[in-house]
Amino acid sequence: MNIWCISKYASPAKYAKSPARLFHFCQEWQKLGHEVHLFTSDSNHLAHFPETAQVYEKEYIEGVWVHWFKTKKYSKTASIARILSWFDFERRLFGFKHQQLNPPDVVLVSSLSIFSILYGYYLKKKYGGILVFEVRDIWPLTMTEEGGISKYHPLTLLIGAIEKFGYRVADLIVGTMPKLDEHVRTIIKKRHFNFHCAPLGFHPENYVESSVKKNIFVGQFPENKIIVGYAGSMGITNALEPYIEAIYQLQHNNRFHFVLVGGGDLRTQFEGRLKGCENVTFLPRIEQEQVKDLLACCDVLYLSTKNSKVWEYGQSMNKVVEYMLAAKPIIASYTGYPSMINEAECGYFVKPEEDESSSEAIIRVLCEVAEMPKSEQKMMGERGKQWIYQYRTYALLAQQYLEKIKSIQR
Repeated sequence: MNIWCISKYASPAKYAKSPARLFHFCQEWQKLGHEVHLFTSDSNHLAHFPETAQVYEKEYIEGVWVHWFKTKKYSKTASIARILSWFDFERRLFGFKHQQLNPPDVVLVSSLSIFSILYGYYLKKKYGGILVFEVRDIWPLTMTEEGGISKYHPLTLLIGAIEKFGYRVADLIVGTMPKLDEHVRTIIKKRHFNFHCAPLGFHPENYVESSVKKNIFVGQFPENKIIVGYAGSMGITNALEPYIEAIYQLQHNNRFHFVLVGGGDLRTQFEGRLKGCENVTFLPRIEQEQVKDLLACCDVLYLSTKNSKVWEYGQSMNKVVEYMLAAKPIIASYTGYPSMINEAECGYFVKPEEDESSSEAIIRVLCEVAEMPKSEQKMMGERGKQWIYQYRTYALLAQQYLEKIKSIQR
């Protein structure tokens, strides 16, 4: 098959420190003998493309034909400039001379930008074939639930209309979250449609231990204590306030030491709250390839999400994959649809019991883990790692994805 993949943020390995998930799928499909073309943008806060005078660039990168378009740049992820960059990408798509390529058998449009489904539909009408609409973030639901934007805002209404259009015209709807189909039903009021869950995954070769590379975090944290790690942003949507309060309440408990790494709007506030507490270490933001080294030096890993309707359809977080690969018990303050951690039995979803605050619930579960024998803690962590290796390699996920597309063709 000839597969065209369209996604503004699907950066290839050459220009991104952490290649996009869709680029990995393109690589795997190419290995399976298909012709794959990836259409993306040079305007991405997670990648660095070279400056060029050309609007349209074409490169063969690690087995994939990548067409990257010069588009409007932005500096803040939550900004009008970023939205304008979406529209600029769509303008470039419609200006691209696609007739120079072999016609596509499959057109896969992956958000964001959600507006790209319009170009995908145009290609479907021109060439026929299968149109796949892939949703990685549920927009505009994420805007209204976590961004605080009114559901009657003109941009919300526009994106909502595009979302509904995409669900209606697609031959296959794909979500990185397992229950996206339930959301789709509420939008298009249709019971039966083709749906597939293609979650986040990993490449095993990226986790081969090096005998040469030194782990710079070894020896940085207190010995003979349970090191509880958090790696990621410290913003409103991360809902870390109960965790910070738990650290404060445990400052005189000699069993635990907490490590938080990353940036975010609330980091300074959290550092102020824990000023003088000797049971916590704040580290600056680190490179993506250093994250697994940090996690290796921890005994327990923590993550949290803001209570939101978005999570009713399941989580789709790189952090969960990284945590499970670290083979450590995971404590997740998460009230949405459970997946992965519960399936692998490698941790806990923290929900406060009656007359118990969220911070008290975190402390209770931490103490429960601390009472476990070291061998049991290790077994719990290893279950997570083994589960990821069994079910989440990109080679397996790409094959399953392709089989679903082929079933529709038949």
